[in-house]
Amino acid sequence: MDLRKRLALLLCAAVLLSCGLVTADEEGSQDESLNSKTSLPSEEQVGDHSTGTRVIAGQIFHESEESDSHTEDEEGFRSPEEERESMLEELNSLEMSNLLNKNLEDVEMQKPVLTAIGGTADSEPCHFPFLFLEKEYAECTADGREDGRLWCATTYDYKRDQKWGFCETEEQSNKRRQMQEAEDVYQTGMKILNESSKKAQKKEAYQYLLKAADMNHTKAMEKVSYALLFGDYLKQNIQSAKELFEKLTEEGSPKGQAALGFLYASGLGVNSSQAKALVYYTFGALGGNLIAHMILGYRYWGGIGVLQSCESALTHYRLVANHVASDISLTGGTVVQRIRLADEVENPGMASGMLEEDLIQYYQFLAEKGDVQAQVGLGQLHLHGGRGVEQNHQRAFEYFNQAANAGNSHAMAFLGKMYSEGSDIIPQSNETALQYFKKAADMGNPVGQSGLGMAYLYGRGVPVDYELALKYFQKAAEQGWVDGQLQLGSMYYNGIGVKRDYKQALKYFNLASQGGHILAFYNLAQMHATGTGVMRSCHTAVELFKNVCERGRWSERLMTAYNSYKDGDSNAAVVQYLLLAEQGYEVAQSNAAFILDQKEASIVGENETYPQALLHWNRAASQGYTVARIKLGDYHFYGFGTDVDYETAFIHYRLASEQQHSAQAMFNLGYMHEKGLGIKQDIHLAKRFYDMAAEASPDAQVPVFLALCKLGIVYSLQYVRETNIREILSHLDMDQLLGPEWDLYLMTIIALLLGTVIAYRQRQHQAIPRPAGLRPAAPQQEPPPEHQPPQ
Repeated sequence: MDLRKRLALLLCAAVLLSCGLVTADEEGSQDESLNSKTSLPSEEQVGDHSTGTRVIAGQIFHESEESDSHTEDEEGFRSPEEERESMLEELNSLEMSNLLNKNLEDVEMQKPVLTAIGGTADSEPCHFPFLFLEKEYAECTADGREDGRLWCATTYDYKRDQKWGFCETEEQSNKRRQMQEAEDVYQTGMKILNESSKKAQKKEAYQYLLKAADMNHTKAMEKVSYALLFGDYLKQNIQSAKELFEKLTEEGSPKGQAALGFLYASGLGVNSSQAKALVYYTFGALGGNLIAHMILGYRYWGGIGVLQSCESALTHYRLVANHVASDISLTGGTVVQRIRLADEVENPGMASGMLEEDLIQYYQFLAEKGDVQAQVGLGQLHLHGGRGVEQNHQRAFEYFNQAANAGNSHAMAFLGKMYSEGSDIIPQSNETALQYFKKAADMGNPVGQSGLGMAYLYGRGVPVDYELALKYFQKAAEQGWVDGQLQLGSMYYNGIGVKRDYKQALKYFNLASQGGHILAFYNLAQMHATGTGVMRSCHTAVELFKNVCERGRWSERLMTAYNSYKDGDSNAAVVQYLLLAEQGYEVAQSNAAFILDQKEASIVGENETYPQALLHWNRAASQGYTVARIKLGDYHFYGFGTDVDYETAFIHYRLASEQQHSAQAMFNLGYMHEKGLGIKQDIHLAKRFYDMAAEASPDAQVPVFLALCKLGIVYSLQYVRETNIREILSHLDMDQLLGPEWDLYLMTIIALLLGTVIAYRQRQHQAIPRPAGLRPAAPQQEPPPEHQPPQ
């Protein structure tokens, strides 16, 4: 046995060594050939990157992330001797690998032999299969025992020989039964959690999960630890969550590792350490945790705690985007609600995208009265979820069914999509879907035309017909329907039913991306990442993949955090926003910074509030959020979370002014120029920035007017202070300025003014009677009877 293992290891090392030498030789020859080619690749060469790709349901999947090292032209440069040597090396490698595989198969065939413990055949090998109560068993069983302990027979016929023994020790048996009990409790809790929508029932479900977690059930501990972290149906307890995460990390749980990395990154319950955070994120990503991959992608993209690397960011984001894209159904992906808390406070009347409960009830009333448009609208809301409405396929189906019975083509098309996709509520049926698609398409509906194109493209209920699929997709695309544009791009990309044309594919993918289709972003990202049909651009590919990743299921946490904030639970909201901020969501970064800025989260230490807010304003500003850029200027201007630095504040205000044309930033720049803060004092530049602010926003006109009035007074006082009045009067010649008789004119004007004043004073004295003496004022008398109103 040891000899075979040793032989296998030696053969493996030899194969790896030979492969490494061959690869090194090939790379050397390839480098020499590439050095002679300095011209840019042509369109044909760019297009060759698509080798090994395929399109499924509008998604481009790369079967091999790396393209072949050699082209046919490069192979043509090999000499006959080199070809013979290469063939010999391949044959030798093949023989060695065959020998290695044979030895490995021999090792795999030798399964570990179970030995009976106790019983009537202690230390004897178990016999599989064995016969017990007229039934054959190929593995250990607990049948026939009340204690549930596993046993086996050591001969074929147990009844005849009565030879048996346990397959596990009593301790192992107890542990296995305990884990089985924990699994049963966990499944009960998850069943209640998934099947109920009421808060009380979800809280009950978490009580089961808590019990399973106490029994060391890994998945239950993961659910409970995150619930304790976010305050989901359990009281928020960061310390208890940290202890569970540490326990999960010791057991090798990627979820636990990623969460512990988040705690160290944000300094919640532990001393902040970006180095430890990076280590735990890396282990979580190696274990396959998608959130950890997303966080690492954002960190490499922005150079946060690591050296900035676009290629590393691309690797992480692409892996996550592949999962998100594969999860997208025909009915569409998750609707992401991006609500900014700062904008809601600054503009209370601004629509946040949420539908008020009264408005939803009004639409429901209209739908019940037979309003077809209301039925279709509510059907779409419940199909995709969002805008304050939970996803509910049953209600969506009911609304669509009512509208379809009334003859609405849009409702028919969406019913077709629901039947084509299938769900727990609607059974999958290609025939029913095809009927609805045909009815809608005959009425000229683009959704129905696109659905019919999908049926012909993949043979769902009809024979595959690429020409008809192309025809229906073109009709849908002409009406601006994104699914039609996406599928047209896929057909041109893959050359299905048409000649392969990457420019046309790029055109239709761009059109679909303008409509917000996730798979369009995904396909464009793949093309830019591989240089298919376009010049390769890592930066563009990362931005597109990041967009796709942010449409994943975890984006639902944005609405959960918003609801927590609206319910007055700022601690739960800020923790959720902080985790989403780590994943690179700009809206989460700005919302977390806003809550910290308002000092509404007691979970963050008072000394850490402003520094944490500054950090997240900075990250949000780097992603183009104007308010965050202005906030950075304010923090450096007033010294919040950092030292007072007028020059840095001026830089941030100038960036917001130049890049986003912010009126607020322009006004602040005017003030800094007026006062000479961080820049040389210049009243003329101050006036210019004030005027620019008034032009940029009507809301700035009143404060700008007041600032200009103040600026005018300051300028006048400064002018008077800097001017010598006596010198001006000495050089002033009144005879030349007003004429030789200027003194007569002046005296006449003074006399007129004096007469006017005297006349005005006399009229005042006549109107007010003088008092007879120094006595208390008499009480006000009633007017004469003739002036009294009649009784």
